[in-house]
Amino acid sequence: MATLLMRHADVLVCMDDARREIPDGGLFARDGVIEAVGPSGSLPDTADRIIDLQGHVLMPGMVNTHHHLYQNLTRLMPDAQNAPLFGWLQALYPVWERLTPEAFRVSAIIGLSELLLSGCTTSSDHQYIFPNGSCLDDSIAAAAETGIRFHALRGSMSVGQSAGGLPPDSLVESEDSILADSERLIARHHDATAKSRIQVALAPCSPFSVSRELMRNSADMARKHGVRLHTHLAENVEDVAYSRERFNMTPGEYAEELGWLGDDVWHAHCVQLDEHDIQRFASTGTSVAHCPCSNMRLASGIAPVMPMLHAGVTVGLGVDGSSSNDSGHFLAEARQAMLLQRLREGADGCAVRDMLAVATRGGAKALGREGDIGQLSVGFQADCAAFAVNDLWHAGAVHDPVASLLLCYSGLASYTVVGGDVLVEQGMLSGVELAPLLEAHSRMAVRLANGELAGA
Repeated sequence: MATLLMRHADVLVCMDDARREIPDGGLFARDGVIEAVGPSGSLPDTADRIIDLQGHVLMPGMVNTHHHLYQNLTRLMPDAQNAPLFGWLQALYPVWERLTPEAFRVSAIIGLSELLLSGCTTSSDHQYIFPNGSCLDDSIAAAAETGIRFHALRGSMSVGQSAGGLPPDSLVESEDSILADSERLIARHHDATAKSRIQVALAPCSPFSVSRELMRNSADMARKHGVRLHTHLAENVEDVAYSRERFNMTPGEYAEELGWLGDDVWHAHCVQLDEHDIQRFASTGTSVAHCPCSNMRLASGIAPVMPMLHAGVTVGLGVDGSSSNDSGHFLAEARQAMLLQRLREGADGCAVRDMLAVATRGGAKALGREGDIGQLSVGFQADCAAFAVNDLWHAGAVHDPVASLLLCYSGLASYTVVGGDVLVEQGMLSGVELAPLLEAHSRMAVRLANGELAGA
């Protein structure tokens, strides 16, 4: 029953229902669960591990609701640098065909390390391609090496170009094999307990790469086993045009017809949702993963995040894949999300604390974890991140240290803690040796760019 005391933070951001911010605050945790939060003087004096946080803001660990970890192997590919969504995909599909199981493992550790170093403590990963014998187990094993809380999304593509879909036929799977593997993964890996570090969700890739039948069957299976559902929806105008031409519906109408609205569903992007679809999401409890940097990089548009929030839609943040961002820095993603909503809504249209809530509580609720992560409260998991606010980049930002997290430079976390385990300490990863991984990752990226298999 190990104990952890984190104390003397300049400000403790609880992100609880009362939105308390406690000067000279801290928390005490036992066996990974928070037992006390409050002013440092009110906490126990001793613990197995004590971390003093003068000059820092301590906040809940952030939650990444959408990612494709393997894509950090194809960052900045020249043919995809200046393309919108469909052209970007068509440029990268042939490269991704050459990924291997070891490539998925290495890229997952690299991507999850980026997230941990930037204050993210829970991440989902949407893997929808499985070339050369790879499987979702590769990424699940990688996540276990890092210690992060991980939601593994069994993605899929079943409609190739010959059947009117976007992906090449070589990357699609039979629907029977998709469903069989989905059931296997749920049985083997899904842990629904509060302390869970591995959960599984079902995630057919998109309306332009899977059939109606697979969408319906995946929803039925997910609800049978009590797991969540995820897909891409209404990402850009091409996506909407495809839905109207092929299904004679908006993306939101299509999701509703297939049973893909509900409090167990979260959709990625939703940049082009109209007012009627926003109301559909709000009335059904359907959540959204907002990915601002990717949406800007691919010129998909500015998602109506503040109208969604005002309507009652749960919104979380996602960094999206590192071939369309091309970064996995989660605090920087939150900053970009806030700035982009100000561009859309006006200077007073999105406050810092609005977006910090999206990055923490919103993401936790989107993943169905609002009862155990996303806030620093008694009984919740000790998932938190501490950021320095006494350095060069925050000089003069003494009036509101919390606001400085998003209005000033987006630095790396000094400490990132998951379930009481200190995974980032003084800005360095604990338990992951990056140097050999980066060397292997670089070799794989070069091989892929040269038209070869990524290799081992």
